Amino acid sequence: MDRLNALTLFVAVAEEGGLAAAGRRLGLAPPSVTRVIAELEQHLGVRLFLRTTRRVTLTDAGAALLPRARAVITAMAEAEAEAAGAAITPQGMLRLTGPVTFGRMHLAGIVAAFLRAEPRVTASLLLADRVVDLVEEGLDLALRIGALPDSSLLTRKVGQTQRVLAASPSYLARRGVPDTPSALTVHDMIGFSALPDPLEWRWGRARADAVMLTPRLSVNDAGAAIAAAEAGEGIVPAFCYMLAPAIASGRLVPVLGAFSPPAVPAHLVQTAGRFPPARVSAFIGFAAPRIADAFGAYARALGPAVTPAHPSPGATRRTGG
Repeated sequence: MDRLNALTLFVAVAEEGGLAAAGRRLGLAPPSVTRVIAELEQHLGVRLFLRTTRRVTLTDAGAALLPRARAVITAMAEAEAEAAGAAITPQGMLRLTGPVTFGRMHLAGIVAAFLRAEPRVTASLLLADRVVDLVEEGLDLALRIGALPDSSLLTRKVGQTQRVLAASPSYLARRGVPDTPSALTVHDMIGFSALPDPLEWRWGRARADAVMLTPRLSVNDAGAAIAAAEAGEGIVPAFCYMLAPAIASGRLVPVLGAFSPPAVPAHLVQTAGRFPPARVSAFIGFAAPRIADAFGAYARALGPAVTPAHPSPGATRRTGG
């Protein structure tokens, strides 16, 4: 059994969801596909697929093998190209992930533009407000907003954003404009659980430069949290790019701008490797300046309304709301 060919066929079956479809993709007859998969399962001593008359799905063992099989296939292709001295053209499937709101607003469009520029590349974009494990989920690249833990990932900073507090004009007229962070404790807060440290508002490094938030409503979707704030239900903390359209239209008003936390970095991250796929390197070069421009545009548009003044510990300042 040729193990590399067997792994290639295994990946094709997993991605196509069927033996016949994988055979058509690789130019193999269904009996050949069945035989190779059976030999691979026998060699490994585990079942890789659950088969029904309608579809084929991965077992737990198959799901664990899939990202590693993809890595082996990619590494072999790149090693062969390197050994032959060949120039690698961006091609194949680019798998990446990013946060939901920024992904809808910008990343999906950047990926589409990249595909127009690189006709030999296809792409799969996973939008999720969680830290996705690149290896476990078989991904090439991630856009992550927030501090990065120490890891073996390769990173490239592509901008920064800030957390902002905002509320509707009707809410502020009814409940008043908070003039210090401590005033947030008597306001209705709308929590967005995907933010870094969602229950803390910290605007400086001193112990006194923080207040704990107690949301009256907490959701895991930025759009729902912002919609609740627009409806006058309370004050919402969110990244400035999430709030910018509502602030620009007057549906929301930023508050406590002098007490905004320090900027949060955004990075493109990839798994460490000596020879990253050409499609990954090409996408990073294409996307990085466009992502940076998007973050910079929001910072310029909102300007002083969300620029922290970093007051000394214990100081209070009144903002215009």
